[in-house]
Amino acid sequence: MRSELAAGLAERAAQGLYRRRRVLESPQGPVVRRDGREFLNFCGNDYLGLANHPEVVRAFALGAERWGAGGGASHLVCGHTAAHHALEEELAVFAGRERALLFSSGYMANLGVIAALTGRGDSVLEDKLNHASLIDGGLLSGARFSRYGHADVASLQEKLAGCGSRRKLVASDGVFSMDGDVAPLPQLAAAARSYGAWLMVDDAHGLGVLGANGGGSLEHLGLGQEDAPILMGTLGKAFGVCGAFVAGCEELIETLIQQARTYIYTTSLPPAVAEATRASLRLAQSEGWRREKLRALVRRFRAGAEALGLELMSSDTPIQPVLVGANEAAVAASERLAEAGVWVAAIRPPTVPAGTARLRVTLSAAHDEAQVDRLLDALAEALRP
Repeated sequence: MRSELAAGLAERAAQGLYRRRRVLESPQGPVVRRDGREFLNFCGNDYLGLANHPEVVRAFALGAERWGAGGGASHLVCGHTAAHHALEEELAVFAGRERALLFSSGYMANLGVIAALTGRGDSVLEDKLNHASLIDGGLLSGARFSRYGHADVASLQEKLAGCGSRRKLVASDGVFSMDGDVAPLPQLAAAARSYGAWLMVDDAHGLGVLGANGGGSLEHLGLGQEDAPILMGTLGKAFGVCGAFVAGCEELIETLIQQARTYIYTTSLPPAVAEATRASLRLAQSEGWRREKLRALVRRFRAGAEALGLELMSSDTPIQPVLVGANEAAVAASERLAEAGVWVAAIRPPTVPAGTARLRVTLSAAHDEAQVDRLLDALAEALRP
């Protein structure tokens, strides 16, 4: 086994696809510490700067004192506390939906939802650039699985027109995690409705960031529960904690409680996490200045990058990929940035299509303008021909 696995690892390394973990020695923030050095952090998803916010940390600590360290069991046994229940009720109000249901991660939520709602004889249709958890959910569901062109409504309509399944589920990211663009959700909703399909939106990277109140892609585009009946959101990005939720009508949530295996057969999140998330949810809604500052930083970065002639992707969100192309070139640029004290991850296949390796720059409301300018200077040096 050792020799066979070693050969596979060596092949990955030769292709410039080998991944290495970095050991963080500080809390999340605009400046972090690893390898005994400080780095400007432009590779996390802490979009609103709440992961180390004092009120969130305090709520976590008080939650641990009140509830202990762990959930102790699944939600359907004895692991569903008043803290979990309160968070679900608050998330439902935040999302403008009848009910919400907590999951331990976005990956678990997507697997659980798709498998609970579809199976043999049904169809799942997904954007080809969807997150891996949506893709895996479709593949593992047992339903007929197909992928339409990225943000291509005509491609989706063509597939729906040829789909004779009784139940049809269309699933899309709200904000695409590696490109940063927003899905054409109004058009997807119209297409799904016209063919009797259900639309599921994974808004992991939109919630907290887009919309006047941080309601995400759907609020930003003026859509509600009738347009996209299934909303999945994660709590480890803009909300700075961990876990996920699904929100929708009463019948959807009750069906997931009864049938979503990744909900039924796993221990609940620690109640302290629920308490911390309640605090971050309040901050995300009440402190709109975080979204305003974030949008200003995105504009500053894009203007500076375009002045440098960097190849950006079409994104107005905090995800600002700089296209490099070759795997080795992206890794080398990331290493040169690290030498300059700037941490930006190189993203390579299979996470992104072959030939589109990139530096995935992500911005946070915790950054300031001087830090963005330092990033731009470092990018100019790292990508110099």
